[in-house]
Amino acid sequence: MTIFSRAGRFASRILESITILLMVVLTVIVILAVLARLMGQSFSWYDEVAAIMLAWITYYGSALAALHRRHIGFDTVLLALPRRFRMFAVLAGELLVLTFFILMARAGLQVLEVLAGDRLVSLTWVPVQLTQSVIPVGAILFIICQILSLPEYVFKTWRGISLEHAEIEEEVEAELHKNNKEHA
Repeated sequence: MTIFSRAGRFASRILESITILLMVVLTVIVILAVLARLMGQSFSWYDEVAAIMLAWITYYGSALAALHRRHIGFDTVLLALPRRFRMFAVLAGELLVLTFFILMARAGLQVLEVLAGDRLVSLTWVPVQLTQSVIPVGAILFIICQILSLPEYVFKTWRGISLEHAEIEEEVEAELHKNNKEHA
């Protein structure tokens, strides 16, 4: 097991935990807000906080998707290319993605500078910098996850193995195995 795969498993557990925690907190907030509205009350902070939580789930979830290479891809097109061109396309694509997220992290840090001193409208004790820190943090996490998953991705792409089709084939195989047990 390589250092990339060990670090990837560790990062996966952390990102899964963060994403699940955020989803549970958002669910609790929504349930409490619905109950409050049913009782004729409402939380003044609900809309603002729910939108922020949803953005955080999106950013941390996208880093997790990058780690497992479950984001949008073009495996079928990529694998149709001759091996030499395929590897060039993989490396060029990775360079473009990493460049985009480096620029996003940089822009996110600049946004944080501009927002210095601002507070949420409904919860005036919460700095907007805290809520928007997800932009550079999410971008940096995405970069780390792309790099951690790159060696396996390059290896599989070199060998002509589709990450998308492998997952589908595993699911089909599991369902066939399950159905065979039920009918036996």
